[in-house]
Amino acid sequence: MALEHYIAELLYRYSCVVVPGFGAFLTQRKSAFVDTVSNTFYPPTKALSFNSQLTSNDGLLVAYMAEAEKISYDEMLLKLEESAKNWKRELAAGERLILDNIGELYLNGEEKIVFRPFDKINYLTSSFGLGPFISAPITREVLKEEVAELEERIPFIITPEQREKSPFVLRPYLKYAAIFLLAVSTGLTGLRFYNQVAGTSQLAQEEAQEKISKHIQEATFFDAAPVELPPVTLDVVTNKKEVAMHHIVAGAFRFRKNADKKINQLKRRGYEAEYLGTNDHGLHMVTYSRYADAKEALSALRLIKRTQSNDAWLLSKK
Repeated sequence: MALEHYIAELLYRYSCVVVPGFGAFLTQRKSAFVDTVSNTFYPPTKALSFNSQLTSNDGLLVAYMAEAEKISYDEMLLKLEESAKNWKRELAAGERLILDNIGELYLNGEEKIVFRPFDKINYLTSSFGLGPFISAPITREVLKEEVAELEERIPFIITPEQREKSPFVLRPYLKYAAIFLLAVSTGLTGLRFYNQVAGTSQLAQEEAQEKISKHIQEATFFDAAPVELPPVTLDVVTNKKEVAMHHIVAGAFRFRKNADKKINQLKRRGYEAEYLGTNDHGLHMVTYSRYADAKEALSALRLIKRTQSNDAWLLSKK
């Protein structure tokens, strides 16, 4: 009678199998985990343990073995109790009790039973066929989207060899300083254009008002009879060359395909992005949107710097 064989079969279906007069074998579900030291992946399993205090017969093992051996319940109970006594005598004699596919039992210095489970068998049926495996760690180079875009906007070439030789790279800081100065000067130029247009409109309105007032005075004080006033036609001439269109620039790219990719990205965010052509460095410029009003453009620029990108700047063109 291979008692450990029947215990192992019941451990697949139950979490507690009691050997009357000896102790109970317990299982507890254990989640999958990774050993980062050995790079080993372990599937979910049932962890085995032993409790020598649970010796009362619950009938599970006795009934299962009685049906399998085709004998009565009472006869099988007597056989199990006799097997439990033999196991205890072997342990008391200092021998180690080896149970196939279950584990090893022995007594420590304090005469306590110590159980060391085997890990060859996984009693969790949902993990049937799964075993531990070793996988080498994967090394990846992660590049952020904003770093890639920054590299595209730099108007000069920096090779990896130059970066390694020079611990202090000053060119990016010079680029930021140039962008800042250009944004400030462009903002001042836009305000100056706006003031010139506003001044021209104001002079035209004052001239029209003066002509209308003169006709009204002549009709009222110098002629008692009603006089039909001739229509007043004023030609307001504005210098279109001084009217500027203000563009909020999102970036300048070395390749046109990267500029088109940026335009599609901004359009998905709700901006009226468009291609502005190339600058003096031959880079393809992309804008968030354009405004005829300088104040409105500056307000939109401040909002974009807070919510989208601090690298955005304002470009005014006639």
